[in-house]
Amino acid sequence: MNQQNHAPDTEETGIGLDRRRFLKTGLGGALFLGTVSVTAGLSGCASAPAGRITAVGTRMDASYNFRFLTNDDIQLFEALLPAIVGPGLPEQPEARRQAIAGTIERIDSGIHQFGPANQAELRQLFDLLNFGLTRVTVARVWSSWPNVTTSEADAFLERWRTSSIGLFNKGYIALTKISNVAFYGYQDFWHLSGYPGPPQYAVDALPQFHNA
Repeated sequence: MNQQNHAPDTEETGIGLDRRRFLKTGLGGALFLGTVSVTAGLSGCASAPAGRITAVGTRMDASYNFRFLTNDDIQLFEALLPAIVGPGLPEQPEARRQAIAGTIERIDSGIHQFGPANQAELRQLFDLLNFGLTRVTVARVWSSWPNVTTSEADAFLERWRTSSIGLFNKGYIALTKISNVAFYGYQDFWHLSGYPGPPQYAVDALPQFHNA
């Protein structure tokens, strides 16, 4: 199966995550996502941010403190990013693992800056994908995310991209947009999206470029 292209259009890339609402689900979609999220919480799915993750046996920076993503969310994005970013990831295994880990940390950092409405919608979306029953019945992903292959992740994304159900289309857009911006918005990968980087006067004037 050929991997689909889930990379962003050039105008969608930048150096920060957009804070606008990702999921405009309507009343029915909101009720459905809300019900799933509550059910997932009652079933024991992790809802607390992952906090600091030891670097031993992981790719994460041990000093980074996750403030939104749960351990389940991290596993979700570890499965999805190779399908979303695809050829943009380094081929060398260790560099690839570090690129995925860094992107997940930037996803967490970006979502942490969102408003409560955006965060609530994304929490409901992630709960839907992490809760075993809805992962199988709604996302049609049979394996738990750590066991999902890139081909299976790509097939899931393509189903949601081409679905006649608007909620799935919007879920696809949310997942790919936050992933692409977190990956291609990082200066080491600007060149992959055709973004030349900020003008020199901005680099000279803004302290965040000196502290990066």
